[in-house]
Amino acid sequence: MNKRFAILRVVTAAWISLVVLLAGCGKPGTPEQQAQEDMDSKSHLRASYDPIHFKPAILSASNEQCLACHREALEDRVRPASPAGVKAVDTRAWYQQVSTYQGEQDTFHRRHLATPMAKELMSLQCNTCHEGHDPREEAPGSSATGAAQDDRGFTLRKQVNPETTCLKCHGQFPGWELMRLPGTWDEVKHFFKNDCLACHVSTRTQRHLVNYLKADAIEVAAMKAMESGNSADVCMGCHGGRAWYRIPYPYARNPWPEMPEGTPDWAKDRPTHSDPRFTKTEPKS
Repeated sequence: MNKRFAILRVVTAAWISLVVLLAGCGKPGTPEQQAQEDMDSKSHLRASYDPIHFKPAILSASNEQCLACHREALEDRVRPASPAGVKAVDTRAWYQQVSTYQGEQDTFHRRHLATPMAKELMSLQCNTCHEGHDPREEAPGSSATGAAQDDRGFTLRKQVNPETTCLKCHGQFPGWELMRLPGTWDEVKHFFKNDCLACHVSTRTQRHLVNYLKADAIEVAAMKAMESGNSADVCMGCHGGRAWYRIPYPYARNPWPEMPEGTPDWAKDRPTHSDPRFTKTEPKS
């Protein structure tokens, strides 16, 4: 047994020596090159810890400020073909399965910021989702500051918390249970001519009043679809049609005109107002 351990130590030492040797082969060979590498490393460190990446500066950062360095977020495009040879034009991505999305496949950030649908119906900003970094560690409660600060913005070392961002549009929407329909929308939509506004022209009449959506444009799109009896194609684009998660998002029950008094049992745990960060402010006259 001791002989085996001795052999293992020798082999391990040899591997370590080889790794160190190979690592050294990639270093600059001149002092000037080494100095330039050190300067680049320091520049990257300074950029990483720029105040714009942290609260409170990031809360007021504009898209132009973010894209000045992160241009690849919008410049990168989908590959014409996968490494296996599958052409993008011959396949349909999951987001292309609903009629609200038009056009070819596109990248994640472009779908939310630059596509015709994003420009028409959304007003997303970089800091709608990206709320900055934790200088220590992006995992709640794992650092010395964890117990003293609000860690809801960081989830399992991810820079975006899906519970407060992604679920708004990509969570499961248990609408048919909440509205006490006899089945899922796919099962009963023919009773309503596939028209969400058959009921919602008089129920919850104020919608989408948040700063990351264009409420008026969404209403226009739904009305146009209603004329053809397919308003659900627009509405389900977000409310269940693009669910990435099995978790439902607890939409706030902001008051609307002629809202019935009292709170139904299913809504007693729901917020009564949208997150202040996303509250749409009316322009001053």
